[in-house]
Amino acid sequence: MMKLYGTPPTRTLRVIWMLNELGLEYEQVPIDLMQGEHLQPDFLGLNPAAKVPVLVDGSQVITESAAIQLYLAEKYPQAGFIPSAVEERAQMYRWIFFLMTEIEPPLWRIARHTFLYPDEMRIPQDVDLARQECREMLTVLERHMQERETWSATGSASPTSMPPTPWTGLTKRTCSTPPRG
Repeated sequence: MMKLYGTPPTRTLRVIWMLNELGLEYEQVPIDLMQGEHLQPDFLGLNPAAKVPVLVDGSQVITESAAIQLYLAEKYPQAGFIPSAVEERAQMYRWIFFLMTEIEPPLWRIARHTFLYPDEMRIPQDVDLARQECREMLTVLERHMQERETWSATGSASPTSMPPTPWTGLTKRTCSTPPRG
């Protein structure tokens, strides 16, 4: 049985969604980031980067939520999550990489500089810049999604069928409002 290390509200949610969509049985192993469980030697043996999620499937250890989703989609092709035409796959990859490189980095910068870093390490100006970058890229994504009937950026079921982040509304609020406090 597969083991999934991690707990929402992290990128683990994407993998949980995919495993459930595929109807697969798996064991979820919670990793409490606030308690530093991701820094323990056993977990670092699975992912030296100390990040969740991690999927263990037999002897295969896969990290990075998008990589795990693609692995599962390719392992279970009968579910139809990987388009058969190379052109459609290219569009799927395009939007997966767009989400990972254009939407998530500014969100992480906002999180780091508003509540993850100690006060002395926070750079408020970076939060403003990250919000602007995030708003610009969300506009690109929203325009693209208006042309689609599903949550899928490719127009059919794929790993991009999951909303861009676990909480699309939260993403929009995070990119458009100043931090509380």
